[in-house]
Amino acid sequence: MARVRFIGPEPVTVPELGGREVQPDEVVEVPDARFEGYVCQPGTWESVEEPKDQAPPALKKTAAKASQKTEG
Repeated sequence: MARVRFIGPEPVTVPELGGREVQPDEVVEVPDARFEGYVCQPGTWESVEEPKDQAPPALKKTAAKASQKTEG
């Protein structure tokens, strides 16, 4: 789980966190998949701990075409 700090001026209720009330300057854990949904609001939330990579990124598979020269 990632962690974010609420930097708003008044307590807020966050339905995604089970209806929990979050106080100003409080650090809370949020689902990794939802981290960007919080930190994209820089006037309200700030990053404390980014999500951990659960799995390595998938490798791109590309088909390489061999160039063939014909003499003739």
